[in-house]
Amino acid sequence: MGQTKTILTVKELRSDFFRNEVSLNTIYAMVREGQIPSVRVRGKVLFHRESIEKWLVGGGTNSDKEVY
Repeated sequence: MGQTKTILTVKELRSDFFRNEVSLNTIYAMVREGQIPSVRVRGKVLFHRESIEKWLVGGGTNSDKEVY
């Protein structure tokens, strides 16, 4: 068995957490609007698995744009 990835791309986030039920465009809009914890590295949007898990447990609300 492989290790669980700590850092996810938009496509991995969609697959792992949203079961492909949320469009890529919606995820990018959420990033633009600061609704989901993310970072940009060289133009690529990335997500920290633990931050996403905390975000989801908190009801999907994020008043802070920073990854925690």
